[in-house]
Amino acid sequence: MIAEIKRRSPSKGDLDTSLDPSAVAREYEHGGAACLSVLTDAPHFGGSPDDLHAARAATSLPVLRKDFTVSDADIFDAVLMGADAVLLIVAALTDDELQRLHALATECGLAALVEVHDEEDLARALAAGARMIGVNQRDLRTFEVDTHRAERLAAGIPPGVIAVAESGITGPPDALRCAAAGYRAVLVGEHLVLSTDRAKSLSELQVALPS
Repeated sequence: MIAEIKRRSPSKGDLDTSLDPSAVAREYEHGGAACLSVLTDAPHFGGSPDDLHAARAATSLPVLRKDFTVSDADIFDAVLMGADAVLLIVAALTDDELQRLHALATECGLAALVEVHDEEDLARALAAGARMIGVNQRDLRTFEVDTHRAERLAAGIPPGVIAVAESGITGPPDALRCAAAGYRAVLVGEHLVLSTDRAKSLSELQVALPS
């Protein structure tokens, strides 16, 4: 479980603009999260570096800086914030940028979650040496969610590459479907942020993997 801390989203608007990142991080840790994802983008998500600092200080969990990483400076900023990982969205980068930023993140000791949306993105991510691939089931242009996108792309993710399903996970059936397709992690934001019992909702999404 990669549990996300965000105040708003372009698709749903305000979620919880007054949330306390420290308190939410502790709720997620109590619920069994393996990692935190913290939005630091202000214009689209209402986040800030302070949110990441607060979440990092409140728990011992690793933290993904969820933001638009498009330059070397973004990688260095993530290091200074204390992040353990960064997001690289294939659709937002050229092949050269993707390879260079992936290599720089690795050199800086950061993991890179390389986000894809279709087969072409996946091929480019693998060519860049991605070791952790996130399949975002939300179309970035229309904001529509295709709950079967993760299943379709799963077969193209080779063994040894960590597969993460993102967006559209709203309950145990979704988590079970992703696990059956071969995913070993899910990244969940809106469902958890809007829950009245975040720790309970998170724990319910932790499903048994297929034997």
